Amino acid sequence: MLGLSRLQIKSFVDDGLITPRRDGDGNEAFSFQDLVLLRTAKGLIDAKIPVRRVRIALAKIREQLPSGRPLTGVHIFADGREVLVQVGDEVWNPESGQTLINFGVSTLAEKAEPFARRAAAAARDRANDLEAEDWFELATELEMTTADEAIDAYRRALELDPNHADAHLNLGRLLHEEADFEAAEHHYRAALKRPDADPTARFNLGVVLEDQERFDEALDAYTAVLEADPSYADAHYNLAGLYERLDRKDSAVRHLKAYKSLLEGRASG
Repeated sequence: MLGLSRLQIKSFVDDGLITPRRDGDGNEAFSFQDLVLLRTAKGLIDAKIPVRRVRIALAKIREQLPSGRPLTGVHIFADGREVLVQVGDEVWNPESGQTLINFGVSTLAEKAEPFARRAAAAARDRANDLEAEDWFELATELEMTTADEAIDAYRRALELDPNHADAHLNLGRLLHEEADFEAAEHHYRAALKRPDADPTARFNLGVVLEDQERFDEALDAYTAVLEADPSYADAHYNLAGLYERLDRKDSAVRHLKAYKSLLEGRASG
């Protein structure tokens, strides 16, 4: 499943990068996070990063991550011959500890913000001439530069059309990012009222329910995503993590295998 040999896996155990525990029969059992780490190692090796550097990088990542930060929330990737780590908007080189900044995106967003705010103010000045779809399109343009103005624009779109599913979905996502879980859940559920609702709304609902530790409801939401779209790989991934968290190992492995299979299918296609 991992694409690694038994010897390679043993070497990572011997190095202390993963720490399997013994199950009731005395066998070594790997956690979901162990599997994520091993798959990350495999990806770096495939990217021609020397195994020695992969081990060093992964060891440093464990040291540098904030306490309690799960590896499932970390993106580890190769950039040329370098190993880089991304957590949220922060990117750093674990070997040097140097933080990297995406100047292309951050600088552009900073320069565009005053223009975006002026566009939002101009729209409010002629609010009586705008329809729900006008506010929705403006909101999508504002998201990358001024989230607060985008939230206002989505709310104005919904005042004019309370059934605008895409506005509910996007507004829910922005509120979710601000940790307003209750409001985000409300908008995700509103987006789902349409018979042809985007599966993303159901998936996002699962995430916000999981964030509130309403695990049974989150399981139902992710399962419903897969009933509507069996190829929704991220639903398999999140189900694997949630089942691992609930100590349901067989289900976790089943969904992780499905996730891996879908990714490999996309790569070969």
